[in-house]
Amino acid sequence: MTDIPFLSLAIWIPILGGLLVLATGPDTNARMARVAALLTAILGFAVTIPLYARFETGSFAMQFEELRPWIEYFNINYHLGVDGISLWFVLLNAFMTIIVVIAGWTSIQSRVAQYMAAFLIMSGLMNGIFSALDGVLFYVFFEASLIPLYLIIGIWGGPNRVYAAFKFFLFTLAGSLLLLLALIYLYNTTGSFEILEWHRTPVAVGAQTLIFFAFLAAFGVKVPMWPVHTWLPDAHVEAPTGGSVVLAAIALKLGAYGFVRFALPIVPDACREFTWLVVGLSLVAVVYIGFVALAQTDMKKLVAYSSVSHMGFVTLGFFLHNQLGIEGALVQMISHGFVSGAMFLCIGVLYDRVHSRQIADYGGVVNTMPKFAAFFMLFAMANAGLPATSGFVGEFTVILGAMQESFLIAFLAATTLILGAAYTLWMYKRVVFGAVANEKVAGLTDINRREFFFLALLALCVLAMGLYPFPFTDVMHASVNHLLEHVNGKMLPL
Repeated sequence: MTDIPFLSLAIWIPILGGLLVLATGPDTNARMARVAALLTAILGFAVTIPLYARFETGSFAMQFEELRPWIEYFNINYHLGVDGISLWFVLLNAFMTIIVVIAGWTSIQSRVAQYMAAFLIMSGLMNGIFSALDGVLFYVFFEASLIPLYLIIGIWGGPNRVYAAFKFFLFTLAGSLLLLLALIYLYNTTGSFEILEWHRTPVAVGAQTLIFFAFLAAFGVKVPMWPVHTWLPDAHVEAPTGGSVVLAAIALKLGAYGFVRFALPIVPDACREFTWLVVGLSLVAVVYIGFVALAQTDMKKLVAYSSVSHMGFVTLGFFLHNQLGIEGALVQMISHGFVSGAMFLCIGVLYDRVHSRQIADYGGVVNTMPKFAAFFMLFAMANAGLPATSGFVGEFTVILGAMQESFLIAFLAATTLILGAAYTLWMYKRVVFGAVANEKVAGLTDINRREFFFLALLALCVLAMGLYPFPFTDVMHASVNHLLEHVNGKMLPL
């Protein structure tokens, strides 16, 4: 237990701050809303820093726990805590909230207070998901997080925003209902909604299978895994830049986090039994979706498909059932948060100036925006998995883990390094290099100080993680080892 409720602060400061930003009123107070949102986001990130600074790296136990009764009749508690698996996602979420607020400083001109408030409230809800240790609390945060993102896409999105937002909501809600049934079954079995209690309770084989497929439906849609990935490109294309950043950097991680927090420890035997299924779906995402990305003409849609491919690496790593696979998948999740967020921000920078995401409308951007082209090159290389960038660390570690299990799996997984370079650098070449053929491109101005600031922050993160990943991986070892011992050693009841 801790004297200072850092996790509650990380959850409720953004939520309450978002409500205060809403209170700033109409767009005549837009500057006040932006300043209030930025201060709230900075404060929300500041209270997460002690989580890392005070984290005990050699322990697999939950730390910074908070436990208070909530609905005592059903034994439902307000129970929070983080371990080496969930810690970095709280920090990543709080950090990316600052980036999103800064990125939308001038590009959003209508309903500014509502826009900023939606991101702040969603940030708090996301932190609640990553730190909840009670099943009902997790489910409440998990479902509530749909609402702000639905509004962000549906209100500030593109021409087909209503369709994209509705599709996103329906896909994720349908999977979540199966998750609720699984949680109710576990409650009836254990008499508790404590997630750690579920980890300790053996579940019969037949029930494990049903629960596994409920988890697969709920979390697979969120990742998203092939073939339930079709909502993601639509959502990305229609979402405003900030929505795409948060969707790629944080929201996709909720599904992968669900696998490692729920599926693997609660139904380990079913996970081992159906490893072939998840590995197969993951490899389809890595290889097939990589080829789909090659065919895209819209920059946002290309990066959206690349996200499906990269998240396929994450689910593949989790179901290799070895330390390199799981730790590589976790590192890939963090790296993907930085890199995909940066890619969407770069596309947003171009869209703010040219109002087009079509690759064919560009060419020769380096002639008018050399600073931007340098940042875009770094993030494109990281997206392709270049060594010394964060994109390489997770993918290479997962490939090493795959090699321990099967050469064929490792070979197919490694094709992402080729396909990623192909579609990312092909896009970069057509957008940035060559002669200036478009009058709008000829009149472009390079990035301003605000844009330079948030792109430089992300560039530092990408390089730091690529050159020295130890601070990112050190906190994971004990928790991942404990998870593997638990998954591989859990006995079934007679």
